[in-house]
Amino acid sequence: MATHFEQIEALALALSTKERGELAHRLIISLDGEPEGTPEEIAKAWDEEIARRVAEIDAGTAVLIPEEEVFAEIDDLLRQAGK
Repeated sequence: MATHFEQIEALALALSTKERGELAHRLIISLDGEPEGTPEEIAKAWDEEIARRVAEIDAGTAVLIPEEEVFAEIDDLLRQAGK
């Protein structure tokens, strides 16, 4: 017999792409709370953050990590979490 979680999962996966996106959004908000600021304010803050990071890269002050190291660290974390 399917668990309650599996029943909910099956129902969720039967939703349209748009409905699954809305459900995911609502679930994330239930964990993190409502975002602070309007969508426009959030977009502006991200634009500013991106510009700041690009400026650091251009100035040579950013510490860049090769993608191989990043993915190796992620793989290690996933292996540890699976234990």
